[in-house]
Amino acid sequence: MTERDDELEDVLAIARRAAILVLGVYATPFVVDMKGPGDPVTRADREANALICGDLAARFPSAAVLAEESVPDDVTALLAHEQVFFVDPLDGTREFADRNGEFAVMIGRTTAGRPDLGVVVIPVTGEALVGRVGARKSGFIEDASGRRRPLHVSGEVDPAAARLMVSRSHRPRIANGVKERLGLTREIPCGSVGVKVARVATGDADLYVHGGGGAKRWDTCAPEAILLAAGGRFTDLAGELIDYRSAELTVRTGILASNGLLHGPVLEAIAAVRGEAGRRS
Repeated sequence: MTERDDELEDVLAIARRAAILVLGVYATPFVVDMKGPGDPVTRADREANALICGDLAARFPSAAVLAEESVPDDVTALLAHEQVFFVDPLDGTREFADRNGEFAVMIGRTTAGRPDLGVVVIPVTGEALVGRVGARKSGFIEDASGRRRPLHVSGEVDPAAARLMVSRSHRPRIANGVKERLGLTREIPCGSVGVKVARVATGDADLYVHGGGGAKRWDTCAPEAILLAAGGRFTDLAGELIDYRSAELTVRTGILASNGLLHGPVLEAIAAVRGEAGRRS
């Protein structure tokens, strides 16, 4: 970045404080509770949620905050604000509980319904991915020592050569159809939406496909911002933008995150796979 971006730096500092808290819990024999079927939660989720929400309210008093562990009753009124922070204090709680390191702290913000900044911190590695979208578009990755380098997606244009990120615990059926249709052979299983999109934003992978139904808008806001800042593209499986002003918090239409160059061919493959499935049913 050529000049200091105070907003981004402050959000990064808040996310790093939360990541330290999460790592502190990770080092203890913590208890895993269940909010619902297949929906674990820990003390790290709750405490990081409280820390982030408090810090954001103090730093950005005119913005609204929508966080996974403190969703208000009136979501519609909250989303009517010009600026809204979407917070996932611990993306990948299942991976946190399994102690495989594939989890992240995520803070994204929308202005007028579109992501304009995002921070994804991976506590175990100390990596922080930071993105600003719009007139001041920029993105960087900061390592645990504070060294920074620009974010940029890969230049892969051959779908058959693409490296596909898929969920370790929620593998979507559409991924198999896309792999077969495009001739993909390189697949990387991983937990956490944030970690998977981060790998596309750094050029270590080329695609991520999510079938929809499980992810929420706090899972997508920060990752979308960092990917756009890195030069990639982020849509649902029909190629439409995620609507962050919708009171429907679940992203039911799926996620496609790519280096941008591969987005069109993958969307065509998804449409073809869905068409074939429809003809068989």
